[in-house]
Amino acid sequence: MFKKKGFKNETLFHLYEHLVRPRLIEEKMLNLLRQGRISKWFSGIGQEAIAVGAACALLPDEIIFTMHRNLGVFTAREMPLDRLFCQWQGKRLGYTKARDRSFHFGAMEHHIVGMISHLGPQLSLAAGVALAHKIRKEGRVSLAFTGEGATSEGEFHEALNVAAVWKLPVIFLIENNGYGLSTTTNEQYACKNLVDRAAGYGMRGVQIDGNNILDVYSTIRKLAEEMRQNPEPVLLECMTFRMRGHEEASGTKYVPQELMDTWAKKDPLENYEKWLLKEGILSEEQRKSIREGYKKDILRAVEVMFNEPEPVADTAEELADVYAPAPPAVAPTAPARELRFIDAITDGLRTAMRRHPELVLMGQDIAGYGGVFKITQGFLDEFGHDRVRNTPICESAIVGIGLGMGLKGMKSMVEMQFADFATCGFNQIVNNLAKLHWRWGQNADVVVRMPTGAGTGAGPFHSQSNEAWFTHVPGLKVVYPSTPEDAKGLLLAAFEDPNPVMYFEHKALYRSESGSVPEGFYTTEIGKARQVRTGHDVSILTYGLGVRWAEKAADDMGLDADIVDLRSLVPLDYEAIAASVRRTNRVLILHEDTMFGGIGGEISAWITENLFEHLDAPVLRAASLDTPVPFAIPLEQNFFPLERMREQLGRLLAY
Repeated sequence: MFKKKGFKNETLFHLYEHLVRPRLIEEKMLNLLRQGRISKWFSGIGQEAIAVGAACALLPDEIIFTMHRNLGVFTAREMPLDRLFCQWQGKRLGYTKARDRSFHFGAMEHHIVGMISHLGPQLSLAAGVALAHKIRKEGRVSLAFTGEGATSEGEFHEALNVAAVWKLPVIFLIENNGYGLSTTTNEQYACKNLVDRAAGYGMRGVQIDGNNILDVYSTIRKLAEEMRQNPEPVLLECMTFRMRGHEEASGTKYVPQELMDTWAKKDPLENYEKWLLKEGILSEEQRKSIREGYKKDILRAVEVMFNEPEPVADTAEELADVYAPAPPAVAPTAPARELRFIDAITDGLRTAMRRHPELVLMGQDIAGYGGVFKITQGFLDEFGHDRVRNTPICESAIVGIGLGMGLKGMKSMVEMQFADFATCGFNQIVNNLAKLHWRWGQNADVVVRMPTGAGTGAGPFHSQSNEAWFTHVPGLKVVYPSTPEDAKGLLLAAFEDPNPVMYFEHKALYRSESGSVPEGFYTTEIGKARQVRTGHDVSILTYGLGVRWAEKAADDMGLDADIVDLRSLVPLDYEAIAASVRRTNRVLILHEDTMFGGIGGEISAWITENLFEHLDAPVLRAASLDTPVPFAIPLEQNFFPLERMREQLGRLLAY
């Protein structure tokens, strides 16, 4: 079963040491579980050779993206056992301040990034790291684990497709253990072997015995050596079997006993150990000594875990850790010139690209074509293909790739061709980008740009104002400029901010709104509203195209209106809102988004809860109809809140 493959005895012995340690940890955890001292465990018994072989085959600074059953990666990278045990049991000494469990964390000092429960997204992150390697010509690879069940997810297809098109040095490793929880492979996919899919993506595919540590180690080492010289992705299918339940509470009653018996004979540790003993590479004394030494280390780590106190909640810390600290705003120093809204965005992007030499722009048709709105026209000539990248129609993978690049300290911008299409990248945005810093302190330095809004007769799939979806997600910042000056300033601020920023730009303002825009670099503070007009009759709190509507209504109705352009929806400028309410005592909240679930409801609730004594009338809202956005212009105009806004203003003034 095993062949030396030219390896020195020291290498063979080293692999054995790393294979033993996760097995002994597993056995200890299962004992603790039976004793009722811990509550949950995802066992990788029977699969250790894959994790250990992969971790030992790669260079120490090559990032590995793990799944539930890859304990051998963590132990092979010599992570402190006491911190690992504390992580598994929700203690502060772990890696997530007790905010997440098991292997849902990363440790960049060990070049490991753990999974999220949605399984597939780490594949795209690995592709993002590989893209950073390729652009920087670092001669490194990344490796992402996935299970055979997760290969049914869209993210699997997207990540592999983009990696193949861009020839990224990433190994996509499938641990095929026969079951997705209890669902067998013939209920998961129809192809004979998952590795056969590689041909469809135009990449190499390799299938090996995942229970043979030497096959795993030698195959991955050889692939990585080749890929460092000639970047390309590889799909590697490792055939194995899970000898325990998906997690211990699941059990294995759904597995035929004969299958369990067959795979028990293929135990990766027992067979390798017997072979080493037979070959004289390992002695019985060494075998016992290694196990006893590891057991003592494990006991010490377990004692640390049980002696570590339960975490004490600190609300201020919990809130503070949602975002990484952002730099202060930078005032303009250069003279201004008149620019259209769309040209201000272009100017902001170009300024950011020149300021940050490793900033990469990604989106559909943004390179030679310049984007569907021509915002990036000419960028390819100035900044080159590496930094201005046309993407396949794979929104989720591209967001994930941006996040992966951030792990390597690079900045990225992802352009959704229309804000409506953000749904295709929703999981990466709300579950990965947004939560990363809070979970384990890692910056997520990605800007997502989205042309948004109606008014152009584009219909229900190209006109949505969906900003409220993202304001509900802690960890995202959401900005929505209404002037050319802010369009540039907020965009530049987004690139300076180490947190993920959702940047909404209204299509109807692109070529209809012009204004004075400072040249050069400056930033508009995220979290600070703009006082458009100061008045005493009524406060109109709005943003985006609503600012133009508010100004026109005030002029037409002869109102001394106090108009506040929120421009930053997360974080909100509550001080500016409060100051306006105190000035007028009457408030209308106006937005293009539909009424139900719009951000206006949140602002209204906050005003009622905190400024009730300053109100002379109920807080009113004006918003678009609670329907999809219609195509025909007369229907679209009726969808808009323009007439309802005037009626609400009349109600407020007459109250």
